[in-house]
Amino acid sequence: MSQARFQKQQREKQRRERAAAKFAKKTERREAAEDAPPPLAPAEEAEILAALADLHARYGRDEIELEDFEAQRDELTGRLGSL
Repeated sequence: MSQARFQKQQREKQRRERAAAKFAKKTERREAAEDAPPPLAPAEEAEILAALADLHARYGRDEIELEDFEAQRDELTGRLGSL
């Protein structure tokens, strides 16, 4: 087998491997998108952000303890994380 023929076969093999990897990645993204929860409605997002702002204000006025603040903040930001 000549060197040129071998190199061409190697390039073709690499091209096929890249195409297969690209297809697998595309399929994985498609499946992940199907499993994702539906996005929040703008009104719901605004409600969560308002609750988060109120939480920060209450913590700034020392109305709640750090542990309570962190727990509530994590819950609210978790709900926002599903965007």
